[in-house]
Amino acid sequence: MANESVSVKMDGPQKAYRGKKLRIAIIGCGGIAQTHLGAYRKNPAVEVVAGVDIRADRLAIMRDKWGVKPEALFGADLASGKELSKTAWRDMLAAMGDKVDAVDVCTPNGVHCQPVVDCCKAGRHAFVEKPMAMSVDECKRMVAAAKQGGVKLSVGFQQRYRPAFKSLVEARDNGAFGDILFMKVRRLRRRGIPNWGVFGRKELQGGGPLIDIGVHFIECAYEFMGRPKPVAATGNTWSYLGNRKSETLVRCPWPGWDWKTYTVEDLAIGQVRFENGALMQIETSFAAHIEENDVAGFWAMGTKGGCEFPSGKIFTDQNHTMVNITPAYLDPAGDEWDSLFATKLGNWVDGCLKGTPLGATGDDGLNVQRILNGLYDSAAAGGKEVAIH
Repeated sequence: MANESVSVKMDGPQKAYRGKKLRIAIIGCGGIAQTHLGAYRKNPAVEVVAGVDIRADRLAIMRDKWGVKPEALFGADLASGKELSKTAWRDMLAAMGDKVDAVDVCTPNGVHCQPVVDCCKAGRHAFVEKPMAMSVDECKRMVAAAKQGGVKLSVGFQQRYRPAFKSLVEARDNGAFGDILFMKVRRLRRRGIPNWGVFGRKELQGGGPLIDIGVHFIECAYEFMGRPKPVAATGNTWSYLGNRKSETLVRCPWPGWDWKTYTVEDLAIGQVRFENGALMQIETSFAAHIEENDVAGFWAMGTKGGCEFPSGKIFTDQNHTMVNITPAYLDPAGDEWDSLFATKLGNWVDGCLKGTPLGATGDDGLNVQRILNGLYDSAAAGGKEVAIH
């Protein structure tokens, strides 16, 4: 039996919410959508009213766990389990009409663009998980559709909402670093090839660790730099472990990945040049022979100081002395997975309902996509420098 609506299934005592609610349809009801739904559950300004997926088992979860009515579920038949349509968001728009204000797109990367374009043109706000899409052209279409529909489009980058990032941006704005000259972005796993979903299939994802996990820290490093124009990229990618059986390699936390369909990179290394002369170096991997099991962050060097994220440390000169400044306190709750999702989704919800500024806009997603595609284009050209347009 269906439970009550996600919008009223709150944790702990809550004051009655009397404001306007944003009525959201979830497009792609798999793993990451469940995290989104958990965040929406705690936001009284949200009501999840519809779900779209090609798998009936996921739609059943939307009905049974999150209280979405069966008649508001699209894409597969709940009784037979049969897939009905790969473009069921269009069926949802037609059937739900003005009962849906916004959509949250949590599909594989290759199915980000068209649902956003169709829904924005129909006048629905849109949130899309990272990366924004598979190509720069797709991102441009999405941005244009949002402008045409007069709606808000936001991209799911959450690292920018961490307390340390906010602290470093404030220090930057106060002149602590001077001109940013160099950024190093590292998002490395020693052995972390996903053994679920379609993360190893290039035709559905667009790539491997660079576009999946590296993108988070590329985005926040780019934002920290002040978003200078990227002009050229040099990159290389390698696959040497993911296309082999995990059982023949080594014991690891996520064994049994689908090596037969694995077509993405294990390791990507690259550099991006910007119009202002700054550089960004990038290292990202699903599998690499390194000491640490997991590395995630960026390091910045400027004319007056440098810093490290996510520690929030600042390196500078004071009183004729080289000093390292370590924050005495950064709210640990702000770094929690669920909290970051609640913050990034809450930012979009507020933008839709109240017109407040979006954290990561469609234009931000487009600029990050330019960097990603520049690196992949260079790798495809044998590591030659390519222009970023």
